[in-house]
Amino acid sequence: MRQASVLDVGCHSALLTVVRRRPGAALEPVFSRKVRLRLHETLDHKGRLDQAGVHSVERAVAEAVAADPRPRGPEVFAFATSVIRDAPNRDAIIARVARTTGTRLRVLTGEEEARLAYVAARQWAGPAAGPLLVLDIGGGTLEIASGTGDQPRTVYSLPLGARRITRDWLPGNTSPSPRRLAEIRKYLQRSLEAVPDLPRAEPGVRVLACSKTFEQLARLAAARSKSPRAARQLALPQLRAAVSLLAGAKPSRRGKLPGISRHRAEQSLAGALIAQALMEACGAKRVEICPWSTREGLLLEHLSAPRTTTDRSRLAG
Repeated sequence: MRQASVLDVGCHSALLTVVRRRPGAALEPVFSRKVRLRLHETLDHKGRLDQAGVHSVERAVAEAVAADPRPRGPEVFAFATSVIRDAPNRDAIIARVARTTGTRLRVLTGEEEARLAYVAARQWAGPAAGPLLVLDIGGGTLEIASGTGDQPRTVYSLPLGARRITRDWLPGNTSPSPRRLAEIRKYLQRSLEAVPDLPRAEPGVRVLACSKTFEQLARLAAARSKSPRAARQLALPQLRAAVSLLAGAKPSRRGKLPGISRHRAEQSLAGALIAQALMEACGAKRVEICPWSTREGLLLEHLSAPRTTTDRSRLAG
């Protein structure tokens, strides 16, 4: 039996996940610890983390790693998502966290995040799954991957994340006007139309959505339909209804809607607009909600790698 550990530092939390796996078996959770973060509140207009934000990352990393009860376990692979990866002071943040906690955060390119999300979705879908189209909406970027094998044939990472669109198009604690919503829709549509050979949800292609954004939108739609089973998928008409509901609610009230968490409430409307534009651009009438994404892809690859392999050439830093 082998074990693997991943520390995922994102905008809203630092999550340490430890799993083990027997050959041919499913992932078995060993330990997890989540430390809440609110890094979006510490970013300036250029996406730079202020001193309070950097300190909160230090605290969260130290607290998550220290919580691991194992006396000696496998090395923790710690990585930061786009909120740190895209920050102008990224190198200073990583250096300071390494100096104060002993844990060096690594960053993945957006394309590598897309690839790993596909790897995780493929494993989750099972050996009988055919062609896959995998969609993942993050805070800073959205990732798209497609293919028929264990590795994707195409991967894309676009600067159209929910936090980024909120910052650039929906600032302030007010509901957007119909004109602003139309402007955002046009911007997203044009951005996706500019992607060469954007994968399409052709007949026979299974479309999996792998992000908290899609998960929360599916829960919102399921609550409105009064069918808990519906939270496992999200249809385009349901998504359009969710956009209207979120657009009509003040940001301070969105966190009270079923399925929408308080710490993601402000960017929930942007996430819904991105999800709608993405599904329309790919021709997807419906998506299945996949609970696995980049973090699980990393765990799977660490568990399957030869014990002497340490090459991480695909990493950006």
